[in-house]
Amino acid sequence: MNLNLYGYGPEEKRKWVIVDCGVTFGDLSTPGVDLIMPDPMFIEERADDLVGMVLTHAHEDHMGAVAQLWKRLRCPIYATPFTAYLVRDRLAEHGLLDEVELHEISLDSRFELGPFDIQLVTLTHSIPEPNGLAIRTPAGLILHTGDWKIDPDPLIGEETDSAALEAMGEEGVLAMVCDSTNVFSAGESGSEAGVKDALIEVVGELKGKVAIAAFASNVARLQSAIEAAEANGRRVCLVGRSMHRMTSAAKSVGLLQHVQDFVTEEEAGFFPDDKILYLCTGSQGEPRAALSRIADGNHRNVTLGPGSTVIFSSRVIPGNELGIFNLQNQLAERGVHIITEKERPIHVSGHPCRDELAQMYAWAKPKVAIPVHGERRHLLEHADFAKSLQVPHAITVRNGDMVELRSDGSGAVVDEVPAGRLHLDGKFLTPDNANSMRERRRLSFAGLIAVSLAVDEQGRLVGGPDVRASGVAEDEKMPIEAILDQLADVAEQRFDSLGRRTRKDPDAIEEEIRLAVRREINAIWGKKPQVEVMVLPV
Repeated sequence: MNLNLYGYGPEEKRKWVIVDCGVTFGDLSTPGVDLIMPDPMFIEERADDLVGMVLTHAHEDHMGAVAQLWKRLRCPIYATPFTAYLVRDRLAEHGLLDEVELHEISLDSRFELGPFDIQLVTLTHSIPEPNGLAIRTPAGLILHTGDWKIDPDPLIGEETDSAALEAMGEEGVLAMVCDSTNVFSAGESGSEAGVKDALIEVVGELKGKVAIAAFASNVARLQSAIEAAEANGRRVCLVGRSMHRMTSAAKSVGLLQHVQDFVTEEEAGFFPDDKILYLCTGSQGEPRAALSRIADGNHRNVTLGPGSTVIFSSRVIPGNELGIFNLQNQLAERGVHIITEKERPIHVSGHPCRDELAQMYAWAKPKVAIPVHGERRHLLEHADFAKSLQVPHAITVRNGDMVELRSDGSGAVVDEVPAGRLHLDGKFLTPDNANSMRERRRLSFAGLIAVSLAVDEQGRLVGGPDVRASGVAEDEKMPIEAILDQLADVAEQRFDSLGRRTRKDPDAIEEEIRLAVRREINAIWGKKPQVEVMVLPV
């Protein structure tokens, strides 16, 4: 989830520009949370000095938080046509379309925002219209690459603008803020053109129903899947909301213009098995995505079984392994044949490998390298790699680090600013350290025990203790009823042992019984669940 801030000027007059504003996704450590985004507290407090937000491309980790966070920032937004289409879609969902100042800019734009002279640089990636940014100030030129690779035949969009990058290198690049995702991978990431050829070949070998699972945002891959279908006498059916959304966005900017009309899910059922190809969302095992519902057997229109094949034209994103393997096992259980990038060359990365990184450094010739994207070990490796390419300085940063870049070609981390995370929990945006998340993690580990009792004004127990449990284990020797009875006895004994003054203090009663019940359940079960005690005055 990317949110980058660039500032220029003395602190009391400093102006800021945001580059990208994205989300990441919840996992087992954030139960009940689907989306996570950066906490913009630092720049929110300086919103009067924020001159704008520039989006490099339309991947969720770069623009998915715009609609959620815009009310905290209230700045103009700048994006190229494809990205702007998808941003408008999100703003409309949040009722913000008429409120946000959204500027749709061309791919070769150069414009000024306060003290910043910003120039878009065409790069290649796994989505249309990826751009690097040349950010010029009187102190120097910063090249912010965003996500990129060097694809000599990207199928959709222009090739990397190497001439512009070389010209910047000659002008003098003070610092390059650069993608580190594939820094451990030797060679080059490969071309989308090779994937297209492989998909055409693979689909041509298959006889039954075929489904291709791919990232919906990779329009070049969708184009290749469509061409693979048409080259082999199949029509294409889009399955999944994101597929429809992305193809609509692509057509709005002139892409996917020379393909046959898509077949609806209802119409696809009337085609012979060898005349249809389903283009599906859900390559990462997302529970609510189209492919997961097909694997579960509860998709209302699409079924796959013996004789069918699913082609995973995607990679396994770290952290998604369990969901993907479960999905593939479900499909296999239904008799579906599965083809992945391990068997055939049907996927290439959208990020640069080491040879591509070396080429970018040769073009840009930065004085300072600032690796971003990836885990800590990726940033450290990238810094070492940049130094091996004779880059004078490399700075490895953590979330919240403020880097000062100086016109003499040096730089350093000079401060740390607030850089937390916000969880979209239902309809609420809550900090990642909120009590609700800590409690939920405890509940997921060891469950909940609730104790209620009624106490009169004289401090006498007149009802209960009533003990209930959720998520607490049992066995043949100690069934749950016996556990609850034993905990009730312990709670009553602890109440009886309290002094007269304590019995008239509900808060003190709750804490004493909570500790006693927690000790007892730990002795019985070996775990310490959440224990809640409620004293009802009567």
